[in-house]
Amino acid sequence: MKTKNKIEEGIVRRVVFFLFILLLIGSSFVLGAKSDFFEKNSINIINKEDVQLENIDFGPFWQSWKILEEKFVKEKEKDENGEEVEEEEMTAQDKVWGAIQGLASSFGDPYTIFLPPSESEMFADDIEGNFEGVGMEIGVRDNILIVVAPLKDTPAERAGMQPKDKILEIDGKSTKNMDTGDAVKLIRGEKGTEVILLIEREGEKENLEISIIRDVIDIPTIETEIKEARNIKDGVFIIRLYSFTSVSPNLFREALREFVQSETDKLVIDLRGNPGGYLESATEIASWFLPVGKIVVTEDYGENQPNKIHRSKGYNIFNENLKMAILVNSGSASASEILAGALSEYGKAILVGTKTFGKGSVQELIKITPETSLKVTVARWLSPNGNSFSHDGLTPDEEIEITENDLEYIKDGGDPQMDRAIELLNNM
Repeated sequence: MKTKNKIEEGIVRRVVFFLFILLLIGSSFVLGAKSDFFEKNSINIINKEDVQLENIDFGPFWQSWKILEEKFVKEKEKDENGEEVEEEEMTAQDKVWGAIQGLASSFGDPYTIFLPPSESEMFADDIEGNFEGVGMEIGVRDNILIVVAPLKDTPAERAGMQPKDKILEIDGKSTKNMDTGDAVKLIRGEKGTEVILLIEREGEKENLEISIIRDVIDIPTIETEIKEARNIKDGVFIIRLYSFTSVSPNLFREALREFVQSETDKLVIDLRGNPGGYLESATEIASWFLPVGKIVVTEDYGENQPNKIHRSKGYNIFNENLKMAILVNSGSASASEILAGALSEYGKAILVGTKTFGKGSVQELIKITPETSLKVTVARWLSPNGNSFSHDGLTPDEEIEITENDLEYIKDGGDPQMDRAIELLNNM
């Protein structure tokens, strides 16, 4: 659906550090008081009747602006040599962007954010699929900046970042009350430069300082492998899906062709660390396993508009002999939860691993000006049975936590969660 791509973040921000998202371009608007300043800067003005502003007094806003202009004294920044750093002065337009950011944050949703020009440009780079940075998805959970998942073969993964890591500082700057947009600006940077993160990790007595060297980030998509056995029928075919991009459905179809040719009837889909992406990709992939018309996911718009139901296209090429497990963990979010939730509720797959992230909301990207955008949560995802996985995520049928006793085994290439999935399939 190219004309109505929706952002789902999936992720986390969740401005996603690394965003795989669905875009829906809507009409432009800006909430503001009519003045010469707004008109000179070519910002669209909506009528106050449109948002029922009759009883709202904007006097305190303009009075606060005036007082800040007259009285505020900014602390002078200094470099490592103690020399004063010359900074660009904030323009009146920058203050307008800041005011809109404050308005968006007042709704209390970490995924509803205003993107001023610089952040809007970074967001566009994310959509294109590559940028320079560290390669991880971040979000906000309980007002704390948190890692959703580091992406495969990225600086963040190589440096040892893990899902659920709480980011306390970025290059010495506290992340308290910091939104994901500001965090992304600090973490992003040119290839070869360093960013230092102070993190709190469950199970660690002390906070960890992790240094990451930025690099060019490319979106990883899919890998396949067959765990062969003495009898070919006892082999297990594995599809590791790292993201739901526009090319994922075609790559997944090719992977399924390999699976069919492998002659085994056991399939593992590994969605661990997959932060999500295009809803259409998740629906397309689910369609290989579900009859036509079966609900994959529902977008619940509350009272704003009728719900939108996404249904299987009914490729449904496998019979009841298929034995399938899906691996998930706290880095599995958004589209990953949609696919895993649908196949689990229809009894097509067992879920193995740990509880998923819990990203069950839909965002719409609306152009405010040619250089700025507003990302708004407009709906919530519901599973085929009508369950919401926002915040709490999905609980696997077989919960397999990674413990300290597993670390040496994992270092040697072992995988306790994969082992258990294969064991379950062989016992079916």
